[in-house]
Formats: sequence, structure tokens, C-alpha cells
Amino acid sequence: MPTVVVIEKLIFVYNDISGARNLVLDTFHKTFRPASYECNLCQITFGLFTENTKWKKYRNESHWPMTFLHKDEFAKQYASKFGYKFSYPIILVEGKNGLQVLIRADEINQLNSVDDLIAAVQKNMDNPC
Repeated sequence: MPTVVVIEKLIFVYNDISGARNLVLDTFHKTFRPASYECNLCQITFGLFTENTKWKKYRNESHWPMTFLHKDEFAKQYASKFGYKFSYPIILVEGKNGLQVLIRADEINQLNSVDDLIAAVQKNMDNPC
């Protein structure tokens, strides 16, 4: 019998740390050295100051609950005695059996646009974990 995956929410973890100081540094980085910016998920979902409108519309219309965290916030909220060891950015599925990877960092880093991200999420949600 196939395993049924019960999905509580999607967790998007940015390859960045939280905080106002870091937000300012990120804005400068995106502006002056975008090719070396280390969070493709941030780059795709946010412009310099606001969330990408197409992404925001998709997120608001999705029937999947979504949580967005910076890697330091994720480490605090999902601290485990086993210690999750992920490469960031990453998209995870949280379900009754814990966390499972939906889209790995190397896959996210190959995406070029919001359309690519939406297609990847849709494709993977059609066949979760």
C-alpha cells in the first residue's frame, strides 16, 4: 500500500539571516553585486524592497499553508536533537512524520524566475516526497 503524505505546510528557508542590519546589507548586495548574492530564493521572491507581485499572488491563492524563515530562524524553531543539516535555500514539507525535502538548494539555485519557482513547487506538490 502506498504511503500517504499528510502535509501540514510548506517551509521556505532562505539562505540568509534575519534582522534589520542584514536587510540593509542584502539590499546593497542585490543592487551592486547581484550575481554573487547567495540566496536565489530571496532573489526570485523579492525585489529590492518588496515581494514579487506574481509570487505574492501565487502564495496568497495557494491552498497550501506556507511559512517563510531565514536560516537562523529555522534553526531556532526547528531545533532537534538530531540536528537538521540542510543546504540553503531549501523548501521543506512539514507533516505528521516531520520534515521532508521538497526542493533542494541545488534545484532552487537553477531556477531563473518566479514562473520557474511556481512550476517547481507545483510539480513537486503533485508528487510530494
